[in-house]
Amino acid sequence: MSTTNLDDSANRSVYNPAIALQFFRSAGKPQDIPQGKTIFAENEKGMPFLLMPHRMYLLLEGEVSVLAENEPIATVRRGEIFGEMAAIEQAPRSAAAVAKTPCRVIALDDKQFHAALAKKPEFALMLMSVMVERLRETIGRLGAADALSTDAEWKEAIVLDKDLLADLEQLLGPAARFRYNAEKIIMREGHFGVVLFVVLEGRVAIRVGNSVVERVGPGGVFGEMALVDRTPRLATAVAETDCVMLAVSRHMFLYLVKKSPRFGAALLKTVSERARFMASRGKS
Repeated sequence: MSTTNLDDSANRSVYNPAIALQFFRSAGKPQDIPQGKTIFAENEKGMPFLLMPHRMYLLLEGEVSVLAENEPIATVRRGEIFGEMAAIEQAPRSAAAVAKTPCRVIALDDKQFHAALAKKPEFALMLMSVMVERLRETIGRLGAADALSTDAEWKEAIVLDKDLLADLEQLLGPAARFRYNAEKIIMREGHFGVVLFVVLEGRVAIRVGNSVVERVGPGGVFGEMALVDRTPRLATAVAETDCVMLAVSRHMFLYLVKKSPRFGAALLKTVSERARFMASRGKS
């Protein structure tokens, strides 16, 4: 469970409530929620195949209490989004949301979310910016080597399936396709970057210092932080085998999300899972 907290100075620079309002209005309708009503429960599971998926919410009026184990942990205020991480990941809710006052919200289910992404792709970039801020804050607390280490039980999932990869290749064309020979450095720790990479063929090792912290194969994505900030890369990426990949700039990302909302949703899911995982490590 998370909210885009406008009182958080780190998020104030990346979260734009006007963009969020346009996004939610493009696919959903306002609804009133009475004081005291539970909007969603802790550990609640989405069931997309039963037409009961998780929803994400934009609060238009009122206040919402966020509770974990029946204890208040946060307050959602006007203009803030809540419930987005569980909705994107279709994962159990980590907290409950209860209307603290009479509220007015717009809720989006999975189908509406994809429809809104096609209309307002800039929202995906903004939401990714918020998640990347959370990632960087956690990494800053833990230290890059500890935060990015994969000694815990977590592995990089395949982000994009074969059909989606084929769609991206067709949409971007040959100009975005690059080949790297084995042992070639693709991006270097400490250098600035302007693109993310989607692996089509081969395998890439992600290194922090001299340690390999992750391996990315076909359907995997790396370097996504470059789309949302201008800070130096946190890791070095080296081709372990001969590789073929797509390079996606910020402008291309917005184009892809508009043409293929599934791509935007898949990437948001990956960054959201990373943020959740890092946060759990920071608490351990």
